Amino acid sequence: MDFTLSKEQRDIIRAARKFAEGEFADRALEFDQEDRFDLDLWRASCDMGFVGIFIDEAYGGAGMGFLEHCLITEEFWAVDPGIGQAVLSASFGAEILLLFGTEAQKQEILPRVVSGKAMIGTAITEPDAGSDVTSARTLARADGSQWVINGTKMFITNGTVADYILLFCQTDPDNPSRHKRYSFILVPTDTPGYGAKKLARKMGIRASDTAEVTLTDVRVPKANLVGNPGEGFYELMAFFNRTRPQVAAQGVGLARAAMAESIRHAKERHQFGVPLASFQITQFKIAEMATLIRAARNLYYEAVWTVDQGKPDHALIAMAKWYAGKIATQCADEAVQLHGGYGFIEEQKVNRLYRAAKVLEIYEGAKEVEKMIIARSLLD
Repeated sequence: MDFTLSKEQRDIIRAARKFAEGEFADRALEFDQEDRFDLDLWRASCDMGFVGIFIDEAYGGAGMGFLEHCLITEEFWAVDPGIGQAVLSASFGAEILLLFGTEAQKQEILPRVVSGKAMIGTAITEPDAGSDVTSARTLARADGSQWVINGTKMFITNGTVADYILLFCQTDPDNPSRHKRYSFILVPTDTPGYGAKKLARKMGIRASDTAEVTLTDVRVPKANLVGNPGEGFYELMAFFNRTRPQVAAQGVGLARAAMAESIRHAKERHQFGVPLASFQITQFKIAEMATLIRAARNLYYEAVWTVDQGKPDHALIAMAKWYAGKIATQCADEAVQLHGGYGFIEEQKVNRLYRAAKVLEIYEGAKEVEKMIIARSLLD
């Protein structure tokens, strides 16, 4: 088994790291404290080819794999999770369009996403429908040549800044199968009746826009249906198979940052007349972090490899997502502990890492859901 990345992939890592260190680091605290993000950073990332690297060349992308997307994600999150999420989530939903969109939909939207002319988002969660997506109530009713949409979505990434939202909603509410009631519909956010309210002062990743989205008699053409009617649930699962390895890469990047900050602090901070790094207990903490990070990275590499081979392994993807979130929270916790009182100060990077880590165990499938997927693969 060859674990060696290609020269092109190593070059992508170096370029992403250099860009993030040069553009993100000095502004991370500012965006965290002010709950905002400079869209010029997103446009610059697009100019560098980092956004939507997995999008086919026919639509302006690099036509690379989801592994390359994950490699960039890891590097961005190692510098700052909030900015990393804000930049790369600009293409959140392009996966659905690539898999299930019509040629006209792809031609209209994907080149604009890659070039930094448009952001997209995906609206799934509702106030009363989180892990149980088949409880979503947002309804699209057919009316002549249009869909009329009403409902509320919660915790939607890019809700206030996206140009398009891929909406998961009921199109066949009377279908006896809960899994066949749903479809994806493309909603331009300038459509009358679309509203979004920013959810401010999140625990972490504050640079990334999160919103409550309301749809009140929103009318869009029937041609805005993405994929097959009634197949939205299954299309959503295919979407998650491509986004969950990226969340695992986020966790590895965050854990790396926590370890790097811990090493730096352990060398600089003295206790009892010697550096913290000279204590065996400190060395053990660092050793454990390094081992956890390597294991999590190998796990997401293998998981995303199955995606790029066209044979997604659902259980392996769930393992990667769950484990990377687990080790990210663990490494962030240890980093704060090593920093002592300094780690409790909001301005410290380890504080931002600690606050950001928890979301990795919640979004894109809570850790309990991932464990359920793993267990079912073993017990069925």
